[in-house]
Amino acid sequence: MSGSFVIDNSVVMAWCFGYESSAYADAILEQLSESTALVPAIWPLEVANVLLVAERKKRIRFADSVRFLSLLSALPIVVEHQGKKAMMKDLLSLGRLGRNSELSAYDTAYLDLAIRDNCSLATLDKRLLEAAKNLDLLIL
Repeated sequence: MSGSFVIDNSVVMAWCFGYESSAYADAILEQLSESTALVPAIWPLEVANVLLVAERKKRIRFADSVRFLSLLSALPIVVEHQGKKAMMKDLLSLGRLGRNSELSAYDTAYLDLAIRDNCSLATLDKRLLEAAKNLDLLIL
């Protein structure tokens, strides 16, 4: 299957931590050999935060974070960049989606991107998955 899809950080971070790996996350990684993943503008901050917290908890070392970021940069993952006006307008739709599905604003950003770009969604997050199903989004 070629094209693009929205990938949630839960899938991406499963690649970093071997014990969180799953056949699903591995299949999504394999799909990136012929597809492009889209992520909202907050994604780099989410990745950095997960790595920072993992370092603080001694789950990984700084060198592991650097290596993982290097590997991520080689993947066809496109970060959405929006202008200030578009981002402020989207806050209203994010709030609506978040209130209706009890998602965080961060998770709602992935849902909103999938809706706006008419893309399927790859996620391991149960609440995000449920919200996507309720909106009849295609799930990878």
